[in-house]
Amino acid sequence: MIRVSSGGATTRVRLTNRYGTAPLTVSGATLAVTAAGAEIRPETLRTLTIGGKSAFEIPAGADLATDPAALPVAPFQSLTITLYLAEPTGPATQHAQAFETSYRATGDHRADPAGAAFTDTTRSWYYLSGVEVLDALPHRAGVVAFGDSITDGVGSTPDADNRYPDELAERLAAEGNPRAVLTQGIGGNRVTVDSSWLGDSGRRRFRADVLDQPGVGTVIVLAGINDIGLSTGGADAPDTVVPVTADDLISGYRNLIEQARAQGIRIIGATLTPIQGSPYDSPAAEAKRQAVNTWIRTSGDYDAIVDFDAALRDPAAPARLAPAFDSGDHLHPSDAGYAAMAAAVDPAAFA
Repeated sequence: MIRVSSGGATTRVRLTNRYGTAPLTVSGATLAVTAAGAEIRPETLRTLTIGGKSAFEIPAGADLATDPAALPVAPFQSLTITLYLAEPTGPATQHAQAFETSYRATGDHRADPAGAAFTDTTRSWYYLSGVEVLDALPHRAGVVAFGDSITDGVGSTPDADNRYPDELAERLAAEGNPRAVLTQGIGGNRVTVDSSWLGDSGRRRFRADVLDQPGVGTVIVLAGINDIGLSTGGADAPDTVVPVTADDLISGYRNLIEQARAQGIRIIGATLTPIQGSPYDSPAAEAKRQAVNTWIRTSGDYDAIVDFDAALRDPAAPARLAPAFDSGDHLHPSDAGYAAMAAAVDPAAFA
């Protein structure tokens, strides 16, 4: 289940086997407009094909886009993508923290309009990397929100679409400036460090998740708090603790800036939000956060900045999230905090 941020006349789905160890056999796939829960609107059901075939393989390490389906969708409409996997898949490429309930069933229910068979639920997306809608927006009007769990929406209400990229897309549409906003956040992700547990580094995944996305003109980078917070400990996996200095992180940002500029994409840098009281909190971590934020605000390296730190901090205790904007863990914003982040973005900075 996924909500699109822009509408259009045709739709295609991007599927991924990026971390698979063998070809993924998809015995069939469908697309439809969601009714409620696992139910779909039967008149909207479309068969998804690749190269005209309803059954297809995705090679290990690859992403593939389906053929365009003639399914008109409206902005902010919810879609249901159903995959029938008749054979064992091996390790599943997934987006673990989707904060959107999806459904599973045994057997082939691609064309089943009712939800009764789908007795298992998950809040992860499996094998899905994106939905592309052919719209009438200006070329390269799309905006990518790139980052970690704060971009991903940790702390927001599940199934409510209150992540900051969702709030930003809604705000832009309400202001008469609609744009597709792509959420490319991964919980625990870092700019400088690759991890078998927390995903490819921001530097490594920037091409696939930003530069190769169609119609993108602007990227907002909010990343780095995990580089800082996971520099000294508090980790559950052996490849997680890697010392990262403020200079290392700035070098990583400059790499992202160079990649974006080479592709003609406008890049906006976001300040790192408060961490006091969270598991990442320490004098050393706060010193790094302040050093990085000073560089973001004053270096002029980015095309523009958005000051999420200023938008979310407690005026009485600036190293801490304002209580109304704190989800409770003193690291991730609440629904109100994500709305405040969307309000802090200046659309005039977009390409």
